[in-house]
Amino acid sequence: MNIEMIFFIAGLMALSLILLMVMFARLYRKAGPHEALVVYGFRGTRIIKGRGSIIFPMVENCKMLSLELMSFDVAPQQDLYTKQGVAVTVEAVAQIKVKSDPESIQTAAEQFLTKTPQEREGLIRLVLEGHLRGIIGQLTVEEIVKQPEMVGDRMRATCADDMNKMGLEVISFTIKEVRDKNEYITNMGRPDVARIKRDADVATAEAERDTAIKRADAVRAAAVAKAQSDQERVLAETVSQASQAEAQRDLQIKQANFLETVQKQKATADKAYEIQTNIMQQQVIAEQVKIEQVQKTGQIAVQDAEIQRRERELIATVLKQAEIERRRIETLAEAQKQKMIFEADGQAASTRATGEAEAEIIFKKGEAEAKAMSVKAEAYQEYNQAAVIDKLISNMPEIVKALAAPLANIDKITIVSTGNGDTTGMNKITGDITAMAAQIPALFETLSGMQFSELLSKVKMISDNTPKPDGK
Repeated sequence: MNIEMIFFIAGLMALSLILLMVMFARLYRKAGPHEALVVYGFRGTRIIKGRGSIIFPMVENCKMLSLELMSFDVAPQQDLYTKQGVAVTVEAVAQIKVKSDPESIQTAAEQFLTKTPQEREGLIRLVLEGHLRGIIGQLTVEEIVKQPEMVGDRMRATCADDMNKMGLEVISFTIKEVRDKNEYITNMGRPDVARIKRDADVATAEAERDTAIKRADAVRAAAVAKAQSDQERVLAETVSQASQAEAQRDLQIKQANFLETVQKQKATADKAYEIQTNIMQQQVIAEQVKIEQVQKTGQIAVQDAEIQRRERELIATVLKQAEIERRRIETLAEAQKQKMIFEADGQAASTRATGEAEAEIIFKKGEAEAKAMSVKAEAYQEYNQAAVIDKLISNMPEIVKALAAPLANIDKITIVSTGNGDTTGMNKITGDITAMAAQIPALFETLSGMQFSELLSKVKMISDNTPKPDGK
């Protein structure tokens, strides 16, 4: 057997299986929860509900019976007569369904399975209308109108046996409307309406009376309450005003205390500030005094340096020049003396023949001139001291000017006077200048090594010993 044959057989088997499944699917019938499947055939009648079953063709058949609720109107066309003989027209609504037990389903199937829904409802409506006619004939109009629930209960109780025989049950029966042609129902309500109206009027009057009484009581209570409220309000306002006054008084007292404390603290702070300001001012003044003292010390140091410089300058310019001049004069005198000697010797050697007299005269003259020159040299030596003294004395203004020169370079002088003694202010400055000028003789004594009085006496002695121009 080849592969193609195998596939062909497998295909036939699959097709047969599919056809068999389709056939069984067509033969299998299911009943939903709202219906019942009535199966009849060679196995007898079977009721299937909520499941399925295979229906063999040709030997079995089935039909569906609805178990759903059926609602329809019950409104007899003819008038119904009550127990009082009053003709009324009644309209009602009935809710009916097939019972769920198998016996009732089978009974309903026997009664209605071959009928259409309209025929089935017609049969049920005739049964209901007949029972309704019988119940209405046993009741009065008042009972029908005022107790419709009682009519429904009687209908369900009365129809139960007949409905059971058809496999049905009445779920509910409700009266929708009751009418009559003689206005019996309308007039039936008039006494009640009048009574109700009367009762309503009485109740209204009583209510108005009670309302007026209660309103008056409420007004009186309101007035009393208002009076009490006003009294309490006035009392509360009085207490509140008193409390406010006390609070205001306490606030003012606290504000006064705070203001006093603030003013005291402010006064203390102002005084402390003033004291601190004075202390700072004193410190500033002290610092300024220190600065000025430092500046003054510096100026004095500058002045001392200037004085020393001037002293050295005087020594370099006056004394040195005098010493040089003295030595120059001595050298010139010695040279002149030697010259005269050489000239005299030369003239004596050359003119010895002219006579010893002239030679002697010349010699004497030269000796005299030599002595004169020696005296002059000694005078010059003495003159050097006098010249130095003269230079020193004549340059005293220059020295004082030199001492005061640093003051001339000062643009501004700040004088701090403590008020102690008379040497304050400008007097102190002039006193200092005078003191510096008074130190000049001491300077002279330091430079010359002699007392100032001796220097003055030397000047006088030199003046006395100085030869006159006429040789005396």
